[in-house]
Amino acid sequence: MEKLNQLLGSRKFWAAVIGLVLVVIKAFDPEFPLAEEQLVSVIYVLVAYILGTALEDGLSRNLLIKK
Repeated sequence: MEKLNQLLGSRKFWAAVIGLVLVVIKAFDPEFPLAEEQLVSVIYVLVAYILGTALEDGLSRNLLIKK
């Protein structure tokens, strides 16, 4: 149960969910008000956010271990 709580509290998880929801909506509703290029740009931003958050988490844990 603790793992589920950690997952639901994860910023990376919610960013991935938002990206997935946008892609699924665009697939089922081609008239969705985002052009494909805009959707790709949003996905790139979400990927950069996920990678940045992962890097931040990893570096902060690494610094805690070294102290």
